[in-house]
Amino acid sequence: MSKLTLYDRQKIEFWIKSRQKIPMIAKLIHRDRSVVTREIKRNSGDYFPYNARTAEEAANRRAKKTNKKKLDKNHDLYLYVEKSLKKGWSPQQIAGRLKAQPPPKLKNKSISHEQIYQYIYAEGLDLEGLRLYRYLRKKKPRRQKRYYRKTRKQTILGRISINLRPEEINQKSSYGHWESDSMICKQRRAVSVQYERRSQLVRINKLANHSAEETLNAIEKSIDSLPEYLFRSITFDNGSENAGHLSLGIETYFCRPYSPWQKGGVENMNGLIREYLPRKAELDRLTIKDLKMIENKLNNRPRKSLNYLSPNEIIKQQIGALNS
Repeated sequence: MSKLTLYDRQKIEFWIKSRQKIPMIAKLIHRDRSVVTREIKRNSGDYFPYNARTAEEAANRRAKKTNKKKLDKNHDLYLYVEKSLKKGWSPQQIAGRLKAQPPPKLKNKSISHEQIYQYIYAEGLDLEGLRLYRYLRKKKPRRQKRYYRKTRKQTILGRISINLRPEEINQKSSYGHWESDSMICKQRRAVSVQYERRSQLVRINKLANHSAEETLNAIEKSIDSLPEYLFRSITFDNGSENAGHLSLGIETYFCRPYSPWQKGGVENMNGLIREYLPRKAELDRLTIKDLKMIENKLNNRPRKSLNYLSPNEIIKQQIGALNS
């Protein structure tokens, strides 16, 4: 049988902390009892408990290994990555934030998002013994290709085509320009999602039904949550729930039929929200507090296009600059 891996040792450490006996630990990791007994005896004592990383380092020294992964070499870096994953950050966001906004302890330290992914899928466990892929947004044991869902489109009276939208909005050269969409969950319950194109800020409101009036009320709540100058236009798809757009009193634009990529920001945001509200989620049990918690988690994630600042940090800067 192959030698013990770091993953095996992490499982041994976890089960020791769970007060499992050696025979049971051996059974759980599919190893001979003598292998587990020898491993624990070799790497623990009366005054120090068994530690998977210490045991792995000792095994590497004995085998004269030099090909250790970066996260195995630097425990502070591992703790930073683990903590960030538990916040809901993606490997790309973690790597970018570390480079652009490093904590003092990790100044001049770096790791690529690909190295994080490789570690997660090869052997990564957190300090409680859970596989790290469980903290990724899709929670898949293998990396998956991204895709967009198809949405139903209908003609809206009084609509202005996205082709006539000013370049200022297209180029994201100013704040206050939003995209809107409805996201469907179990039993056709839905939430209304608004996404600010430049800062990537999101607002989420629960819908009682799919009517235009209910959608209008949800969007008005989003508008009321920010200063007026931060809500100047909205881009919609052609769903009938957007028929009340003229009542908003701001500029509105509509994508071409069957072209969800023209409001790709909110479509992408819907994918991030699915981490918290999968299609089987029962929205009737969801409270306003629950939605605000999801909003805050998304708005506090660093973004590559924002130099790894978060949407909340960007909006706070804008409000502060205009009020000074």
